[in-house]
Amino acid sequence: MVAYVRIRNTGEEIRGEDQVREFLNRNEVYYDHWDVDRKLPEALKGKFDLSDAEKDEILQALQEEIQDLSRKRGYVKWDVISLSESTPNLDELLKKFEQVHTHTEDEVRAIVSGSGIFIIKGKDGGYFDVVLSAGDVISVPEGNPHFFTLTDERKVVAVRLFIDPAGWVAHPYEDPAFQQA
Repeated sequence: MVAYVRIRNTGEEIRGEDQVREFLNRNEVYYDHWDVDRKLPEALKGKFDLSDAEKDEILQALQEEIQDLSRKRGYVKWDVISLSESTPNLDELLKKFEQVHTHTEDEVRAIVSGSGIFIIKGKDGGYFDVVLSAGDVISVPEGNPHFFTLTDERKVVAVRLFIDPAGWVAHPYEDPAFQQA
């Protein structure tokens, strides 16, 4: 399944890879789709409680795609994050994630398994949801208000890519225009 977009103030949905890519491009959000199903070892498909060795295996399986994206966009570090019901304090962690914020560099995620939602402020001032599943790659540009949360599935494995080797820091963004859906 490919990402789709839901416009928050109208409920309109944008589906289809080309249409999603075009909408995100107009909002300066990078989007791509990787064939993770073909690349990921069978034993790691649908697995959300990962050891460090398994996370390294995921990075190795997607090394070609990671290196290609890194060359194009300047990323120098990457890792794997996994969130699921087995994640300690998942609800508290999500509360922290679910606050509109910005970063001083792009926030990049390549979804390996499961699903998640980026809520992003568009160029028109309104917010839209990008619902992502395995294979979807997104980069929210630096300084663009957004946040990430899980879908009702409540599990995701994603590769994170960074420009700054120290990783990114979230800067809270108070926005009276933002309304919880």
